[in-house]
Amino acid sequence: QVTLVESGGGLVQAGGSLRLSCSVSGTTFVGFNAIGWYRQAPGKERDVVAKFTNRGIVNYADSVKGRFTISRDNAKNQVYLQMNSLKPEDTAVYYCKAETDWTNYWGQGTQVTVSS
Repeated sequence: QVTLVESGGGLVQAGGSLRLSCSVSGTTFVGFNAIGWYRQAPGKERDVVAKFTNRGIVNYADSVKGRFTISRDNAKNQVYLQMNSLKPEDTAVYYCKAETDWTNYWGQGTQVTVSS
């Protein structure tokens, strides 16, 4: 059974930083077409923040370019999201998502709240 568990969320002031972690169990990254981070703010749709594709391409949402950095540790089966210069509009529940040919796996989410 594949499970994704996020951690690292919390409350931070604008301009601060947080580092999110996503731990994957039940499989390795080899079977994924993509893995990365999404977020959902209250009343809004869930959108991609940053993700790796299996071709080695990294995609970032325009709103986080230059502030957020996605990274991975294949040996630990973990994916990270370093978030710097946080803004109140970054407030959302952040989810880790892994994509395969037959299904998508989601974590339970971690709340990030940025105060002004």
